[in-house]
Amino acid sequence: MQFEFTAFARPTEGRGASRRLRRSGRAPGIVYGGTPVPQPIELDHNALFHALRNEAFHASILTMTLDGAATRVVLRDVQMHPFRNEILHVDFQRVEDNRNVQLRVPLHFVNGDQSPAVKASGALISHITMEVEISCLPKDLPEFIEVDLSEMTTQHALHVSALKLPAGVKVARRGKADPVVAAAVVPRALAEAEGEATPAAEAAAAPAEAAGEKKEAGKDDKKKAGGKDDKKK
Repeated sequence: MQFEFTAFARPTEGRGASRRLRRSGRAPGIVYGGTPVPQPIELDHNALFHALRNEAFHASILTMTLDGAATRVVLRDVQMHPFRNEILHVDFQRVEDNRNVQLRVPLHFVNGDQSPAVKASGALISHITMEVEISCLPKDLPEFIEVDLSEMTTQHALHVSALKLPAGVKVARRGKADPVVAAAVVPRALAEAEGEATPAAEAAAAPAEAAGEKKEAGKDDKKKAGGKDDKKK
């Protein structure tokens, strides 16, 4: 999807100037990156607010027209008012065709209802990670990554390393971490009805069983103590 918007050079900076700008229906921002110096900008607040509601706007190469020149950028940060639908500040970064860009893109889960976990075990599939940071050239940037859950079982969780990525795209992983993307969990009531407790159910039941054993042991100790007192009498 192609996104184009118009920005205007912002002549004044500072908190007071930004407040006056927002009162006039504009949103302050900045564009940086590449060889040009960072440029303070302003944008139409309502147009930007509605654009931000589109998921693809956050994970696409955008075309920004500034002073009559078109510049390709990506959205880097948005600061919102704590309780009003008001944009306080927005950051864009220039992109270059021959340099990789790192950006967080959403995950779209499909075919979960066709998986063995759901059809055979009655499990619920939990979407644990909703977006992932990737690295690629601007031409290879996907709007989202599709996650096929058709082979999901209750035995194994799906990790980031198992994602099927488009050509030229790789996950920007930090260290050896391999976060879980999705997992199938059998509801406790269903597992108990079938006599197959899930690991979560077993973990929850263990403390209760331990407490019961401790309570019984306490009763036995009291009986023994009572017997000793009777003998003394």
